Amino acid sequence: MRLDRNDPEGSIARAAKAYSNWGRWGADDVLGTLNFLDEAKRREGAALVRRGVSLSLSQRFDMNGPQKGWRRRTNPVHTMLDTGTDAAAGHQGFPHGLGGADDVITMPLQCSTQWDGLGHIFDHGRAWNGRPADKVVTSDGDLVTGIEHMAPHVAGRGVLLDVGRVIGTDGELADGFAITEEHLITTAEAHGVTVGRGDIVLVRTGQLTRVRRDGWGEYAGGPAPGLSFTTAGWLHGTELAALATDTWGFEVRPNEFAHAFQPLHQVAIPNMGLLIGEMWDLDALAADCAADGVYDFWLTAAPLPITGAVGSPVNPIAVK
Repeated sequence: MRLDRNDPEGSIARAAKAYSNWGRWGADDVLGTLNFLDEAKRREGAALVRRGVSLSLSQRFDMNGPQKGWRRRTNPVHTMLDTGTDAAAGHQGFPHGLGGADDVITMPLQCSTQWDGLGHIFDHGRAWNGRPADKVVTSDGDLVTGIEHMAPHVAGRGVLLDVGRVIGTDGELADGFAITEEHLITTAEAHGVTVGRGDIVLVRTGQLTRVRRDGWGEYAGGPAPGLSFTTAGWLHGTELAALATDTWGFEVRPNEFAHAFQPLHQVAIPNMGLLIGEMWDLDALAADCAADGVYDFWLTAAPLPITGAVGSPVNPIAVK
């Protein structure tokens, strides 16, 4: 796909038209590319469980996370409602010596490992499937494509593309590195794995590895390796169910145009209907795949069924 660095609006418009899935699954669709993840694909994914090893792909949810308050995104605040101290002091009022602990967490739904729902991004006032954005997401939430609709569906064949290990230096890509279709294909070939319809593809850049070593820095919104805008055609043509990365924003930052903000999001979510995951921890999985040479696995990554939400925390589990 052609990229004119001085014409972001024209490039976005051309890509949105070329790679639109509007109407593909009917006017009432609320799943987008998850429609590619069918029963046969789940059976294929389940058959990949051989060793019984399970790996969590989630960062921790705590106050030591990367968020700095941009657009009111903060790290999780965990508060105890009942504690062992209360129980030991006899303040809880339960009979027969019973005691307990209880807690609450307050956080933006996209502050750590998460999915972007289909109501998260709009293109010129249009949401997924061409619906008017103001009729989809209001102060009451996403009234049409709330992430709760996706909760039963995100389980199937996962594929790791460790671009950091194959293309990068010492397993990491530099901030600002644009991952192209060629890089993705080269990585898949190096791993001996295919990518196709209904797969959930995980792209490791190594940025999370670096910030864990050097400090969060600008991880939440700053420069990062990520997918090039030119991968829109590959994302559409391979008919992926979803794609997730270990970075804050999925696509390369700074973005590739002279003036733009997340242009690949603008094409992929409202026009393509692609489920996008961000801030996934892929390091343990990458080490395991490198050790056994197997880069596909059973993956379950259901969002929380929060009614009307446009994103959700997730604890993805890869089983090999």
